[in-house]
Amino acid sequence: MFRASVLTLFPEMFPGPLGLSLAGRALGEAWGLDTHAIRDFATDRHRTVDDTPAGGGPGMVMKADVLARAIDHASPEGDPRPRLYMSPRGRPLTQGFVRELAAGPGAVILCGRFEGVDERLIAARGLTEISIGDYVLSGGELAALVLLDAVVRLLPGVMGHAESGTEESFETGLLEYPHYTRPQVFEGLTIPEILVSGDHAKIARWRRAEAERLTRERRPDLWAKRQG
Repeated sequence: MFRASVLTLFPEMFPGPLGLSLAGRALGEAWGLDTHAIRDFATDRHRTVDDTPAGGGPGMVMKADVLARAIDHASPEGDPRPRLYMSPRGRPLTQGFVRELAAGPGAVILCGRFEGVDERLIAARGLTEISIGDYVLSGGELAALVLLDAVVRLLPGVMGHAESGTEESFETGLLEYPHYTRPQVFEGLTIPEILVSGDHAKIARWRRAEAERLTRERRPDLWAKRQG
């Protein structure tokens, strides 16, 4: 079973939306989740988890020693799960990486706060930095929820139809084709005639052409990668 261990200053944020819908129904069966409060691993009476940045500057930095104790507790030696740190400077989260995670035993996810974590921790505990986009959040918790949602929905038995996960944006390097459903006419707009023709070969070709058109128009970077 896929098992996620989340290290955070706010364990009450989990499972959050992951406790609802398909992910929530699968929690405890297709996947497991445990949270670890980082402050529990501070040793002073104030439960301090951060300090001023070396060299000066604004904000605070999360302490390597506190975080190392938290990681070692959640992921002892021999744990095969990758250790991830949600960070805006990290490797972009892609569908390919999501599939890699979904095929593995789980993940240990560190959620940072403040200005980030002591750089020495990243090297000492072999953390892989992961970014969900070119913007900055208040902390890594929302990013961790995004990552886990993307992974959990791909686990066996979570989605009702396994093929639902293979005909989506990014699975083939293309954005997904448009979808329609009843009513046949909505505010004067009709479903494309080909989709109600019953000709499955023509429908498949139309969907492929639409996926290519949308990718060229909206994500020229993806289109160039396919052509390259």
